[in-house]
Amino acid sequence: MNAANIQRPKVLIVDDEATNLKVMRNVLGDEYRLAFAKSGLAALELAAQETPQLILLDVMMPGMSGIEVCQKLKADAALHAIPVIFVTALSNEEDEFQGFDVGAVDYITKPIIPALVRARVRTHLSLVQAEQLKQAHVDLVQRLGRAAEYKDEDTGEHIVRMSEYSKLLALAAGLSEERAELIRQAAPMHDVGKIGIPDAILLKPDRLTPEEFEVIKTHTTIGARILAGSSSRLLQMAHTLAIEHHERWDGSGYPNGLQAESISLEARIVAIADVFDALTSRRPYKEPWPLEKAFAFIEEQSGKHFDPQLVTLFLQLKQDVVALRALHHDGSLQRDH
Repeated sequence: MNAANIQRPKVLIVDDEATNLKVMRNVLGDEYRLAFAKSGLAALELAAQETPQLILLDVMMPGMSGIEVCQKLKADAALHAIPVIFVTALSNEEDEFQGFDVGAVDYITKPIIPALVRARVRTHLSLVQAEQLKQAHVDLVQRLGRAAEYKDEDTGEHIVRMSEYSKLLALAAGLSEERAELIRQAAPMHDVGKIGIPDAILLKPDRLTPEEFEVIKTHTTIGARILAGSSSRLLQMAHTLAIEHHERWDGSGYPNGLQAESISLEARIVAIADVFDALTSRRPYKEPWPLEKAFAFIEEQSGKHFDPQLVTLFLQLKQDVVALRALHHDGSLQRDH
């Protein structure tokens, strides 16, 4: 098989009628790698073995119907993301609703129109590719954030926890699910500028000198330079968090001495999540704090380091925060609740 053929998307076509499979081969065979199954069971086996990018699935089949096949696909963690298009002679609205309810993305009615089939397949494969690109983008951001964390943390789990705390607090503050998720995805990059800090300073177990602390503070501007100039909403958010996550509500933070609401809401949220997890985690220079001491510190810093309204919300979320912390436990945390 040549390289060009390997790169073509794979489409699984499922129909108990050989004639219908032959028609689909004629319609799609020039553009895609095709796999064929004549039963629901065979379709599930092929999908597990070859992981197609798209499945064209007949509804009315003996034994296991297309509806049942789709349900099993969506219940399988390894297969649930594969888009399913039903190809069927059924045409009433109730049948379509049932198909969409079990997770299908589209319907094509028989007898098929070749140009329509090609257009629908092309559209849904484009959506798959766009989603894969988006996920790769998110993964890259998170892995770069983890790379920075590994320079000065016992574990990269810190960025996972503080990202989850950030989303939890963002939702409590009334942000949309989409905006809160964007914060969660961008938060791992808040300390990416630590890549540019010398290890002798970053890993120093003793108290830093004033000169060394000035060097540490530059991780905010280094991170901002790394992330600047992108058209990506995710990287734009990460840029904001990198430059502002050490600003303080009372104006005593760095690098720009921003105060109160001149600090972005997203950075104010991440600041609380970041500090809380840092306090309750082991560091080269300290043991982890007990939870109640950490919560008390967050409360004490209301109106000083942190936005008072966000502090109130964070304290109301104690049980949820503790549950998330337990879920992402890594051994570097204070165990005394």
